[in-house]
Amino acid sequence: MGVSAAVIAIDAGNSKTDVAVIGTAGSVLASARGDGFQPPVVGLGVAIDALAVTVGRALEEAGVHEVEHVSACLANADLPIEERELEAAVHARGWGRTTEVRNDTFAILRAGLPSGAEALGVAVVCGAGINCVGMRPDGRTARFPAIGRISGDWGGGGGLAEEALWFAARAEDGRGEPTELARVLPAYFGLDSMYALIEALHLRRIDEKRKHEITPVLFAAGAAGDRVALSVIHRQAEEVVAMVTVALGRLDLLDAEAPVLLGGSVLAARHPELNDRITALLADRAPKAVAGVVTAPPVLGAALLGLDHVSAPAESHLRLRTHYDA
Repeated sequence: MGVSAAVIAIDAGNSKTDVAVIGTAGSVLASARGDGFQPPVVGLGVAIDALAVTVGRALEEAGVHEVEHVSACLANADLPIEERELEAAVHARGWGRTTEVRNDTFAILRAGLPSGAEALGVAVVCGAGINCVGMRPDGRTARFPAIGRISGDWGGGGGLAEEALWFAARAEDGRGEPTELARVLPAYFGLDSMYALIEALHLRRIDEKRKHEITPVLFAAGAAGDRVALSVIHRQAEEVVAMVTVALGRLDLLDAEAPVLLGGSVLAARHPELNDRITALLADRAPKAVAGVVTAPPVLGAALLGLDHVSAPAESHLRLRTHYDA
């Protein structure tokens, strides 16, 4: 069967995968949602097999077998070598005539740019982890390995939770300064002390996955004025702005009116203690940067990158964005 659609857009994060089949005029022919994409955990073959199930459902709903281009923005595509390996694995499935794999942070960046805007700017994702990418219309990009502490990263929801536990534990046993975190963290889990919480986490009476629930408790303590909680939150702001200013500098955009797009669950929550601090720091270090929070779904960004690749007209981009804005 010949090509019947322009793009398969894939946004595959650690927790969920969204797939959309996009027509040549920018219409969404079908969409599907699947589980998270974690090749380091399950292996590349198993991860691609699971992705194929979600893509297959979308293609079946759209009534097509292949498209012109596959635009896949994938979690765990942190290094160029990983992008190349994943691109080869995705392309081998025969879903499209051409395939491009990018790190999923590029989807946030492209989704956050206004309709008609050129592909220029920097995006930071602060969700479970933290990452930052930037791009220019001429194809230049800026990025970081973003694979944790070994690549110099700090923070994200997981990192913030670990830091909150660290300060709370030391406050209770006397090694650190007092903080309300020593009370509110165990109380959140129905326990009466940090010792009890440490024991419950260590012995897995509390599922390790529930650690992400600690991050909102940290922000609540900061909003209530706890000095230690605020210090952790403000350090996260510093880390975000450090990544942004380095990326802007690499792209020669520090003195330009470039968009700085903030995405991921931590930044999208718009905690004033974090987001206002980021805005203030950017005003000092990159005064022409225009910061904003991305609310559009990342699969839109993957789809727009796909339409960019096939040189779709502006009307197609607008129709696609209108669908997701509805």
